[in-house]
Amino acid sequence: MKKSIAFVIALSASMLATGAAAESFTSLVKKGYVVGKMSQGKSGALGWVLSSKDGKQFCKTKVSLAYVDAKRMVSILASGRMVSMDRATFEQSLGGPDPSIPMLADLKAGRIQPQHVGACTPLRG
Repeated sequence: MKKSIAFVIALSASMLATGAAAESFTSLVKKGYVVGKMSQGKSGALGWVLSSKDGKQFCKTKVSLAYVDAKRMVSILASGRMVSMDRATFEQSLGGPDPSIPMLADLKAGRIQPQHVGACTPLRG
């Protein structure tokens, strides 16, 4: 029991010494990182590459729905697949349009808001 507690303490101390790998989208933008176009990560998840002289980070998307145009929208799955949906039917079930749902064209171009971005992790290589 004492050995396992000592191991946990040593592991925690080493993690504190190296710092956290993940950073928030907002803090990266404040540091001067530039947002690229939407792309797929190695896992298939959609997100954006943020780059600066300090390196590159991949930030996953938190968006699950996006408007395409006046008639269509998409549901974005965790695998990165997009399923087309009828916008009128969706909005009828909600009682009207949802202003918090972003346009797919904006997401693809990298014109994103902090609420649309999940965890950011450093890119290797």
